[in-house]
Amino acid sequence: MHTWEAVRIALQSLWANKLRSVLTLLGVVIAVATIIAVETFVNGINGYVGEKIFNLGADVFIVSKAPNVITNVDDFLESEKRKNLHYDDFLAVQEACTACKNVGASINQSDVRVKFNEQDIRDSFARGWTPGMTSIYDLNLRSGRNITEADVNATSPVAVIGNDIAENLMAGLDPLGKEIRINGSVYTVIGVAEPKGKTLGQSQDNWVVMPISSWFKQFGSQKVSLRIWAKGYGIGLPLEQAMDQVRVIMRSRRHVIPGGTDNFAIETNQSFLAIWSSLSSSFFMVAVALASISLIVGGVVIMNIMLVSVTERTREIGIRKALGARSADVLSQFLIESAVLALIGGAIGVLFGIVIAKSVTLAIGMPSEVKLWTVAAGIIMALSVGIFFGVYPARKAAQLDPIAALRFEL
Repeated sequence: MHTWEAVRIALQSLWANKLRSVLTLLGVVIAVATIIAVETFVNGINGYVGEKIFNLGADVFIVSKAPNVITNVDDFLESEKRKNLHYDDFLAVQEACTACKNVGASINQSDVRVKFNEQDIRDSFARGWTPGMTSIYDLNLRSGRNITEADVNATSPVAVIGNDIAENLMAGLDPLGKEIRINGSVYTVIGVAEPKGKTLGQSQDNWVVMPISSWFKQFGSQKVSLRIWAKGYGIGLPLEQAMDQVRVIMRSRRHVIPGGTDNFAIETNQSFLAIWSSLSSSFFMVAVALASISLIVGGVVIMNIMLVSVTERTREIGIRKALGARSADVLSQFLIESAVLALIGGAIGVLFGIVIAKSVTLAIGMPSEVKLWTVAAGIIMALSVGIFFGVYPARKAAQLDPIAALRFEL
């Protein structure tokens, strides 16, 4: 029997027993859809993390009191005992780091209330910035201007607002020059940022930026730790030189003994991406392990259905052998049918996985990216399961005695 003939018979069998076929393929479909959806999310987020979440270029690094991501309890407790980073630390780095192209400082306050006339938005972020942040952070304005050195020196009550503030509080109005209240204090809007949308369901536009001196005046400066952002003159050696200079400056200011461990953290885009890659890989492996259980169950179901098919078609097998079909021909026929069953399930699973991932992206903004190798892996995985679990039924069919098969009756 030719391969295409075996494929045609397999498709006819599927169509003739629709309900049985659906139940047979369910396990494979669920497993492949799960793996495709998870890997699509991982691919999308991997490409999104550094650019949109951390807003770091390849030549930028951050100095902070503690790492942004801590996975060890002891490290967390140790970092809590460290001294905060203050504005004087930023000034020292800005003055002494000759390998730094730009240096900035930032500090955040969450759960801020922003009000305009009778409208208000809660749960906003108030960011205190130095002017250097505008050339380091990924922030583009659609109108107005950014924070300047004069604003910081004069502790000016001015603010750049995110798109959520502009659209929800000042729809139809030009926000520039308007006065808003941030936790009760009055600020004049001097700039409006371009919208960024949502990441993992959370808006990236619900914030205000003010001069860091104005932030200190409103929220205080004693119990908070700021972040120092620095940009090198390029990636590779220039970036390493800038980081080394900043490390020497900070160790001196924080009285770290020679050979002692840094009591602050310096992180780059690659640091964050490496951490995320490790976490996402672990998440993906867990998802694959869980999906594999479903895949094995689907394979067992396929094997059982193929055994039923062998029993139902015992006389057919006897007739084929009586007409000259070899055991190898019967083996390949049933093996191809099993593979076709799994392949169809894999194709449906791939389609469902992509649809689920893209639907979640549209609903909550979680980034996703479909890659060809992911689709190929899902199809190959399903095909392998079909062949593996189809071997036993196919061998059983191939080993049937033609005379006994011709006498068989259901």
